[in-house]
Amino acid sequence: MTNELSWWKTAVFYQIYPRSFLDTTGNGIGDLEGIRKKITYLEQILGIDAIWISPFYSSPMKDFGYDISDYTDIDPLFGSLEEFDQIIIAAHQAGIKIIVDLVPNHSSDQHKWFLESRSSRENPKRDWYIWSDPKPDGSPPNNWLSVFGGLAWEWDEPTGQYYLHSFLKEQPDLNWRNPKVQEIMFDVVRFWLERGVDGFRIDVAHYLMKDPELRDNPLNPDGGKFIHKSLGEYDTQKHLYDKGHPDNHQVYRDFRLILDEYSTDQPRMSMGEIHIFDLPEWTSYYGKDLDEINLPINFSLLGVDWEADKIRDQVESLEKNLPDGAWPNYVLGNHDDQRIITRYGEDQARTAAMLLLTLRGTPILYYGDEIGMSDVEIPLEKLQDPAGLRQPGQGRDPNRTPMQWSAAPWAGFSAPETKDLWLPLMDNYREINVENQLDDPLSMLSFYRELLSIRKTHQALQSGDYQTIPDSPPGCYLYLRENRQERILVALNLKDDESMIKLSYGRNGKFLLSTYGDQKDSIPESYNLRPHEGVIILL
Repeated sequence: MTNELSWWKTAVFYQIYPRSFLDTTGNGIGDLEGIRKKITYLEQILGIDAIWISPFYSSPMKDFGYDISDYTDIDPLFGSLEEFDQIIIAAHQAGIKIIVDLVPNHSSDQHKWFLESRSSRENPKRDWYIWSDPKPDGSPPNNWLSVFGGLAWEWDEPTGQYYLHSFLKEQPDLNWRNPKVQEIMFDVVRFWLERGVDGFRIDVAHYLMKDPELRDNPLNPDGGKFIHKSLGEYDTQKHLYDKGHPDNHQVYRDFRLILDEYSTDQPRMSMGEIHIFDLPEWTSYYGKDLDEINLPINFSLLGVDWEADKIRDQVESLEKNLPDGAWPNYVLGNHDDQRIITRYGEDQARTAAMLLLTLRGTPILYYGDEIGMSDVEIPLEKLQDPAGLRQPGQGRDPNRTPMQWSAAPWAGFSAPETKDLWLPLMDNYREINVENQLDDPLSMLSFYRELLSIRKTHQALQSGDYQTIPDSPPGCYLYLRENRQERILVALNLKDDESMIKLSYGRNGKFLLSTYGDQKDSIPESYNLRPHEGVIILL
């Protein structure tokens, strides 16, 4: 029964990239007050249960907030702690949970901790970061690479050592083997829990503990997979020693104890960004006794070819490898990856949404996907993302552009008199926007609203069992979601031609939703799926 499940198991999560959601100050950059103003949209228009807000902390913005100079304060660009508190109040009054980003692997090089650490080898905070002597020839301690290109070591001339940065050199890695680092970072967790947050999304959660011997990574002659697109030089190594050390698990067991301390009224939870594609290793982050991360984020569908058999194989593999009692989750878009329409095309965008919101587990949506926003081609002079500036073609700016609220100037994202936005808008924002789509029953927004409503009103889709239909027609993916009260068939046609399905799974069905937007009261024992059509049928 749904009421036996923690809220985060039946919730739909919605990621907000705050720079791009709504600008209330006229500087062309979104802010916290913009999020608060749209709580009603999220509650009443969409029916979202939880918001994950990407970083808003004090930061020099070398990596747009993932380089933090103060973990317990808000960057003035986004607002203030008081404005954050108002988001908590408004969201909770609307029945919406708040998840914030936690970035524990690295700080900004402008953080007071690092400024002290690099001031001298004798400073008490020297060991708060990962420093190492050069090899006898003066070269870095090992061959580790930065995700953003180049070596992961930066030479510090005044102290004569290298420091580790898994990402930008302005993002030095914290030394999680130092108990004082663990203590102060867990105090950061408590600070935000005290302010009322309901959970954390942990950035690069598997990076914290590295090999204590700092051994070289072996070469990877076959290339690799980190996210859905190659990271070039980074993929030339097998990253055995620069992340993912088994000692990570004790960190997350200790982290979970803190969450449990604050779960007397309602469960507090964690999601972990873990780009690991070996399922047994990935599932290990749930913990042997499900005592680590509640939801290691599952990125498996982002890299799979959009073919029925391959998608089914990914889902089946996940279901088979989950530890007993572990809860699955799925994501098809976020601030690091191409948008759904860009990846799969307009014909399959609705089918992809239906898949995401009907599989067993917690779905995570990305702002703007509900209106069909696509990646935006960013002119060279407008590029912002350090990954794209350092490695052409690898930038994430195209999928981080401002939310399109209306056909007004700047798509209603900012005031008409604003001089410019931090990133360009889609050219078609006058057609692709919330206001235009609200009253159009065939719009992408109307489809998402109906899909979310069906999920909310049918417990089988929230908490029911999953069972694949083994004799699905070629190019189609059919599965059942069922509990004691109801049985629901989801049928997805992922090809360009029609395909007949037979409802020999119980009885005639009641037609709940089609990606084509038309409705039927009931359907007979067979149904002709149209090209790229997905349907939900109550059997």
